[in-house]
Amino acid sequence: MSSVVTRLRSIMLASAAMLVSLSAQAQTASQSALPPVTIDAPQQKRAVAPRPPRNAAVAPSSRASRRAAVVVTQPDAPGVPGSLTVLTAQQALREIQQTPGGVALVTADAWKNSTVGNSIKDILDYVPGVFAQPKWGDDTRLSIRGSSLSRNFHLRGVQLYMDGIPINTADGYGDFQEIDPSAYKYVEVYKGGNALRFGANSLGGAINFVTPTGRDPFPNGASLDFGAFGYRRLQANAGGANGPWDGYITASNQEASGFRDHSDGHSTRVSGNVGYQFSPDAETRFYLNANEVRQRIPGSVTKQSALTSPTTAAAGNVTLDQQRNIDTVRLANKTTLRFDDTTVEFGAFGVDRHLMHPIFQWLDYHYQDYGGFAKATDDRNIGGFRNVLVAGVNVINGRIDNKQYVNVGGQKGALASSSIDSSKNTSVYVEDSFYFLPTVAAVAGTQFLYATRNRQDRFLSDGDQSGSTSFSLWSPKGGLLWNIDPTWQAYGNVSRSAEVPSFGESASGPGIPTIPFTSIRPQTATTYEIGTRGKRPDLTWELGFYRANIRNELQCLYSASGNCNVTNADRTIHQGIEAGVGAALFKGLFDTGPAPDKLWLNLAYTLNDFRFDNDVLYGNNVLPGAPRHYLRAELLYKHANGFYMGPNLEWVPESYYVDSANTLKTEPYALLGLKAGIDNGGPVSAYIEARNITNKAYIASASILDKATASSALFEPGTGRAVYAGMKYRW
Repeated sequence: MSSVVTRLRSIMLASAAMLVSLSAQAQTASQSALPPVTIDAPQQKRAVAPRPPRNAAVAPSSRASRRAAVVVTQPDAPGVPGSLTVLTAQQALREIQQTPGGVALVTADAWKNSTVGNSIKDILDYVPGVFAQPKWGDDTRLSIRGSSLSRNFHLRGVQLYMDGIPINTADGYGDFQEIDPSAYKYVEVYKGGNALRFGANSLGGAINFVTPTGRDPFPNGASLDFGAFGYRRLQANAGGANGPWDGYITASNQEASGFRDHSDGHSTRVSGNVGYQFSPDAETRFYLNANEVRQRIPGSVTKQSALTSPTTAAAGNVTLDQQRNIDTVRLANKTTLRFDDTTVEFGAFGVDRHLMHPIFQWLDYHYQDYGGFAKATDDRNIGGFRNVLVAGVNVINGRIDNKQYVNVGGQKGALASSSIDSSKNTSVYVEDSFYFLPTVAAVAGTQFLYATRNRQDRFLSDGDQSGSTSFSLWSPKGGLLWNIDPTWQAYGNVSRSAEVPSFGESASGPGIPTIPFTSIRPQTATTYEIGTRGKRPDLTWELGFYRANIRNELQCLYSASGNCNVTNADRTIHQGIEAGVGAALFKGLFDTGPAPDKLWLNLAYTLNDFRFDNDVLYGNNVLPGAPRHYLRAELLYKHANGFYMGPNLEWVPESYYVDSANTLKTEPYALLGLKAGIDNGGPVSAYIEARNITNKAYIASASILDKATASSALFEPGTGRAVYAGMKYRW
């Protein structure tokens, strides 16, 4: 696989010359940057020529009035027809805001030009309801509304997509090492059941990472980031459009020695797409993504070690030379057809992934996932009322050829287990938004999921663990969306979500029940949600309240040899508050001209209240793994010439439990940071950023157990004081 990735990378880098040639024929210009509804300091507005219409037909006035949106559509590069398959950030924001629930769109300006942006945490840190904490390298503990709290490795409970193509494996696992923050123009976040329109169905919802096309402004560029602990990243992109063709490619090479011992790593990531417009209303686009990642794992340590010797790696990780290495190739196609009132999208994808993962054993897993999707969106007047109907189908199937060997100092020993794990998933969904008033829509929808899991054991000396299971699950939803005015929305909804277990959910070991994966039930939740969001010239806000009543949550109820065994809890409750604000506190401090300088506040606050509900073993104990309060804040001075500077804060004011028995906690912490830079929307931007200025020893994330002790190795130390800098040039 490594040679395959290397060849593909060479091919794509060679094609960059062709894309640069295309871009020379495309007219590029600056564009206005729209802050996400969550929190983001606004960029200085720049003049943009309007894009000509995609067809000669003029929309009727009634259609224009009923499409009054919170934001104005952002044009692509002037003189270049926009892409049909990939929306601009403004188009995507207008679409996502038709969801009567918690959603967010984060534009690249929030992280690409003003921070090192080397992990998913840098992208999502100011999205309320999202808890993302680094572990080592690119690996992150990600939870949305308490999803995946029991998952000490990999990710589950949140569906990850890249340009609408699944990143998660067919059985539900996800990883972050294939995520390249330098590659995307915006990221969409759908919380919980609000991801139904996206076809996802999990407690945490879905995240979609969207790459640019050759029709975007500034398709060419290069950047260099460097800093503490040997961190270095070189990134370059090229693209352009010529007639019906357009193309875009981005590549990055990153390496770091790491804050902790045994945490060095390096990676090369390439993403590209080529599109062709058959007409103003028909476009097809081909995607290629390739990754080569090599990363050592320092491991979890005791609380005392994490706080007093944070750079020290777990001894066993060093002895076994534990690593997580991935090679991936992803191919896909998406075609969009636009009719008078209806847009149809369809496509297919294939993913080849090789995981080389020496840990307690040497895991050699070869994943092959494939599938297809189709979606139709119909937006028309019915009897004088606007009606938006979305219907679609998703198919994702996969096969894992997994072999596990004895780990002999980081090398393969004797074969210890082997199986073929097959997963099939077909989901069909429909959602209708009926505007019974010009500004109020009733939204109703449902999803049906049919999924199967089948394991064929090929290593029978320890018994036959073969088995299969299937699931048929309905997930309805209903809600209201009120456009109070063009800048302000309110919403409420009730939704159901259902998560099918993966092959990793089971229990076995001395002193605990034996529960095979075939006996694990799907996790279901009914979520109630109300909230409001909006954007005005000097104010953006988001405020949401939710409660999820969960049955059969995949939780850590047992452990063997210090490892969590995930099975079904009975009843649990997840509820919380998600609040964000971005506001110009002061204007015209030193410059009172037509574009005055500003003192801008970004703030994101999350309240988590997760607990067992009269559980036989744990009563009403707090669910482990997430802080009750999480606050992210930033105060930036911004000048019209592009200069900005200011401090930031990450605050966890209370410790949280790391075990279901509620016997062991983390420690509270507050981290101070500072950044400064210049970005006026032109070709050059630069920044310098200091993190954890006080060099606070803290626990960034923690694995969980059923019952922990002071000697339990569950804690991942956070990074010490670090300074990063970077520069980007684009054209």
